[in-house]
Amino acid sequence: MTILAGARVVTPGGVSDRGWLRYEGERIVAVGGGEPPHPADVVLAGGAVVPGFVDVHVHGGGGASFTGEGADEAARAVDFHRRHGTTTMLASLVTATLPELERQMNVLAGVAARGLIAGVHLEGPFLARPRCGAHAVELLRPPERGDVDRLLAAGRGAVRMVTLAPELEGGLEAVRRLARAGVLPAVGHTDATYEVARAAVDAGARVATHLFNAMPPAHHREPGPVVALLERPEVVLELINDGVHLHPAVVRGVVAAAGAQRVALVTDAMAAAGAGDGVYALGPSTVHVRDGVARVSGGTALAGSMLTMDAAFRRAVRDAGVPLDAAARAAATTPAALLGLRDVGALEPGRRADLVVLDDALAVRAVLHRGRWVDDRSPPFEG
Repeated sequence: MTILAGARVVTPGGVSDRGWLRYEGERIVAVGGGEPPHPADVVLAGGAVVPGFVDVHVHGGGGASFTGEGADEAARAVDFHRRHGTTTMLASLVTATLPELERQMNVLAGVAARGLIAGVHLEGPFLARPRCGAHAVELLRPPERGDVDRLLAAGRGAVRMVTLAPELEGGLEAVRRLARAGVLPAVGHTDATYEVARAAVDAGARVATHLFNAMPPAHHREPGPVVALLERPEVVLELINDGVHLHPAVVRGVVAAAGAQRVALVTDAMAAAGAGDGVYALGPSTVHVRDGVARVSGGTALAGSMLTMDAAFRRAVRDAGVPLDAAARAAATTPAALLGLRDVGALEPGRRADLVVLDDALAVRAVLHRGRWVDDRSPPFEG
């Protein structure tokens, strides 16, 4: 049994300014405010304790990519993001040939079976050419039923989400097919009209992939997918809160309009996150990172981000003015619920002991994953 006390503790019920949390093994057994029932094992002098972050859209980090050669590279990407507080994540793939995607998903299915990732997010190849972003335009294709089934089979049950453009030939049927298979259809990299985007939601789409990015902007005579996805309460809205993809006022406005229960902060991070400027691969595309911004070689399109979830959380609170408990919901609770994961995403009894200890500036001091401090190192504040 271990008790943490002396910091703000963020739970589904709100923020306890001087809270405590007790965990035994891998599980949280009690959470409360005020003085703990027994002397604390870990005494925190301020700061905050929030649930371990859940990232449903991440391609890599720390120099490693989920599109790489094998499971060891995927594990390095997981380890990098875990150090930044992400205790649950999907591994996102970018557009490639079908045989290459099958190879990648075969690897990641094994990584998922080991419990390192919660599943696979397939971003492409069923995307709109005019909104391809960093995806290889020559490899984009409509979502023919045989191709969709082929990729789902390659994932061996690990595919949890697929981003597609519903206006493509067969797009709405693909949304229905994915939903029937228990996979989350996500609308993204799309030129869909308002009407088609609404039809996609009617067909089962439940996610807006990086809302605003890689889709037409809202217009007062053609509201497009942004408005269609914003106004549907069953849709979770991904936001890349890195200060590059979105202005803080947009983040604040979406949270205010839709509520944190519909917002999922994501990183969309690529291998270069945490690895510095330079030249990197994002699937088959070459990406140049300069001054912390990734763009496709020879173009202006953004190519993922250098973001980590702790930075996304911190920016939400400090730059966008999102309340601490709402930011925690968007960084953990909402994405966990989206994936149907009932044992992570919140600090409450019965859930897994995944949490992030933050200092007063909201920087990571320590990360607890499955009841163990990451790297098996005792935090510097432990008595």
